[in-house]
Parts: sequence; C-alpha cells; structure tokens
Amino acid sequence: MTDVQLVRTPYGDARLHRDRSRHPVATLLLGHGAGGGVDSADLEALAAELPRQGISVVRVEQPWRVAGRKIAPRPEVLDACFVAAANALRVRTPLVVGGRSAGARSAARTARELGASGYVALSFPLHPPGHPERSRLDELEAVTVPTLVVQGERDAFGRPEEFPPDRELTVVPGADHGLKVPRRGPVTAEVAMGIVVEAVLEFVVRDVVGAGNQIRA
Repeated sequence: MTDVQLVRTPYGDARLHRDRSRHPVATLLLGHGAGGGVDSADLEALAAELPRQGISVVRVEQPWRVAGRKIAPRPEVLDACFVAAANALRVRTPLVVGGRSAGARSAARTARELGASGYVALSFPLHPPGHPERSRLDELEAVTVPTLVVQGERDAFGRPEEFPPDRELTVVPGADHGLKVPRRGPVTAEVAMGIVVEAVLEFVVRDVVGAGNQIRA
C-alpha cells in the first residue's frame, strides 16, 4: 500500500508517495516529468513491483503539481525541492536517485549532493525534439555513480543511438518519450513496462547492492 506524506520544501509542500519493502536492500527515489505526475505508467510499475524484490520506491510529487499548477518552474526550483524531499526520507539503505524526463535531469544534477549510490534515468530528454544541437548530455555525464538509462526506441527527445556508449542503456522497442508503444508495435504495453521493471531491478541489485554499498547512517 502506498503511504503519502507531505514534506516542506523551500517552494511549498511536496508529496512523498512511498511504497515500502518489508526488508529493503535499497531505496529508489524518483521524480516525475514536466508534463505529468507520479502516476505515469513507468513510475507506477516500479512502485508496484520493486518493493516485492527488496527495493523501496519513493515518488516525489513536486510542489507545483501539489498546488495544481500546470507549468513546471525553473530547474533550480525543481532541484531544491527534490533535495528537500530526499532529506526528509532518512533512509538507512543505499539510495538510488532518478526519475522520468525532467525528473531524470533533476536527479542527475543533485545525485552528488544527495550522496546517491546509483542513478536511473527514464526517458532522459537529451535535447528538445528536432534540436540535437541543444544537448543536455553534460548533465548525464556529470553523474559519477553507476547509471542506467531506459529509453524508448522512438523517443524524439533522444533516440538510443544518440547516447554515449559508456552509459548502460536499455531500449524499449517501439516506445516513444512516454514509453508508450503503438497498438500494433513490436511489444505490448504490458511487456514494455516489464522491460522497464526488469532493467531497473537488475541494475540496482547488480550495480548498487551487489557493489557492496554500505547501509546509510
């Protein structure tokens, strides 16, 4: 069952949506995108499945969404709110930060400050659609902890082949930026979400827990 908690940030209250594992070996902290909330299919799939495998999942609903606004604020505001939400957790397991789209960018920018042991990017927006020259690759390359990128094959914000080879990449066949697949695509929506869950689970178990990260004080 999901526990919901309001936490204060410098820019208003955020909501933490917690799905706890009974015996957690890691905690995955996820931010949502600029065009949606914590109820996106990929974030919900991770929250539903990973706690059964020993990974607690916390989805951060940014204050602008909690307040009912439709437009996300500037990146510095998103980052400050994400950090404040993370600091309210007081987790005792290795912390993996991440998110989808804009949430993935914010997690990348704050991973070092939060002392993260791993980083997961769902649909990382490498550039605005049609403008590869406006690259955000520097944000991704600034992350120094083990990294997983999960990208749709047809993502207009950055196709899989545009990512550097030194980052682990899982491709969802036929999927767009929302990781949605066509009705007659190569995989079903259920299979697509299964790919996301399995990729994140394997990454956290192998590269975070298996790497010997210590329990946080």
